[in-house]
Amino acid sequence: MIDLYYWTTPNGHKVTLFLEEAGLPYTLHPIHIGKGEQFQPEFLKIAPNNRIPAIVDRAPADGGEPIALFESGAILLYLADKVGRFLPTDLRGRNQALQWLFWQMGGLGPMAGQNHHFALYAPEKLPYAIERYVKETARLYGVLDRHLADRDFIAGDYGIADMACYPWIVPHERQGQKLTDFPHLRRWFEAIAARPATQRAYALADRVNPGGPPAAVTPAR
Repeated sequence: MIDLYYWTTPNGHKVTLFLEEAGLPYTLHPIHIGKGEQFQPEFLKIAPNNRIPAIVDRAPADGGEPIALFESGAILLYLADKVGRFLPTDLRGRNQALQWLFWQMGGLGPMAGQNHHFALYAPEKLPYAIERYVKETARLYGVLDRHLADRDFIAGDYGIADMACYPWIVPHERQGQKLTDFPHLRRWFEAIAARPATQRAYALADRVNPGGPPAAVTPAR
């Protein structure tokens, strides 16, 4: 059983995408970041960086004590190793998937997050900052679009690199992007959106945070 500490942000969606695809049983613990629940002492014991998502695996593969993990990329990697799926096992395939996972963690996520902040949440609209991050988001979309020109998914079969990137593309309109400008990315995006597990994951978000945007990012996030 996996305990998932979650809110309806792109990083939160990564883990529900995985768990729904893998069919792993999990218990959801909503952490309402708009209300500051990420600063509760109980949560900080699991996620000392006061960010969602986090998990506790109560049945780790070594049979030992429960394992707590924070950071969405680390969680995806851990879960892929746990179930033996969604990450290539050969040397080249595994490292291609990992480089794109780290690309999302270090590039697409932070830059799109700054895009959200300055365009939607900053108390003062700063044209320079908005333009900077909208353009950088577009550049990153272009990187992924070119990579997808000759393949269905980011690294072989559908896997954790795709699960990491997809939720950050969901709010493309809020990021000032048009998927029609990125045809290969659009085809990939629509294929993932049509997956039953993806639809279950986002339906869960609607139940947890009714009326909220599916990829909401608050100023504190």
